[in-house]
Amino acid sequence: MTEEPRLSAREMIERLGPALSRARRIRAVVSSLSGLSGTAFMIALWAGEPGPLPSRTQVVFALLIVACLAWAGYGGWLLMRRVPLFATDRVIAAWIALAASLATTAALATMAVRRGTGLAPVLGVGGLFVAAALVLTVLAHTRRAALLRRARELRRTHPASRTHTSGN
Repeated sequence: MTEEPRLSAREMIERLGPALSRARRIRAVVSSLSGLSGTAFMIALWAGEPGPLPSRTQVVFALLIVACLAWAGYGGWLLMRRVPLFATDRVIAAWIALAASLATTAALATMAVRRGTGLAPVLGVGGLFVAAALVLTVLAHTRRAALLRRARELRRTHPASRTHTSGN
């Protein structure tokens, strides 16, 4: 009977997932392309305005461009990284979604109050987006914590095979 050599937790993880799955690569490409096209659209829309815009409108345009660039950067980062260790990619995506939905809801609510239009629809729809992003953030952190807990268990089970991990 031959015994398999003991692998470190890092080596086991690398054997299990040497590259991004096809579905994750597609999501990364879609994220990058959506972010870049959204950025291009917002810049074209902002630049195409016939006259100077109020400062509040410029802030909202800038906010939307930053959100689009965040998604483009996330997709590019994921494609370049190629290995999503311990669900870090999910946590980052969830935080981008939460920040973008909170900022957008706050900006739209501010505009609704200043114009005297209905605040309830803005808060209702914005609240749904914020709630969905918050649920995704909690789920992503839960998944990451479970994976990190499993990695610690593997290191305790095989203490002689400890290697430096990046903490991702």
